[in-house]
Amino acid sequence: MKTRQGMMIAAAGCLLSTAAWCASSSDASFARKAAQGGMAEVAMGNLAESHAQSADVKAFGQRMVQDHGAANDKLKTVAEQDHIQLPSQPSAEDQNTINRLSRLHGEAFDKAYAQMMVKDHKKDISEFKQAARAANSPVQNFAQATLPTLQEHLQMAEKLPGEATAPNGQ
Repeated sequence: MKTRQGMMIAAAGCLLSTAAWCASSSDASFARKAAQGGMAEVAMGNLAESHAQSADVKAFGQRMVQDHGAANDKLKTVAEQDHIQLPSQPSAEDQNTINRLSRLHGEAFDKAYAQMMVKDHKKDISEFKQAARAANSPVQNFAQATLPTLQEHLQMAEKLPGEATAPNGQ
């Protein structure tokens, strides 16, 4: 009920404000999903720094914290401009993954984290490409600006020890 009421108030605010740009439902849905994914990437990156054995995996985790933290901040700004309310925590599915990874250490963590990062970034790239093709909007601009970083992350993740596509399967 509260959600429905909040959506009605936001829609009314958009209709009343001719100066404000209001996000489409697809932009809002993408932004909420991207925010949850970004928070999960930061949490998992923090785990990599403390649970990984490989220095490369630890460095990658640190990079995830840095890059996804910065992207999360940019997304918050876009969401405020577009009157989109973002979630404050990762999705239940992402939280389950975080919980599972938190129980792993050393080589087992490295392998699971590397494989998850490849899978996750492939999915993210697909979703960001779709959002980047949407009608011109601040959310579309965010997706376009963030996409090259996600593509770089995928290339990095594919080279991590424990990832099946890493050189020599390491």
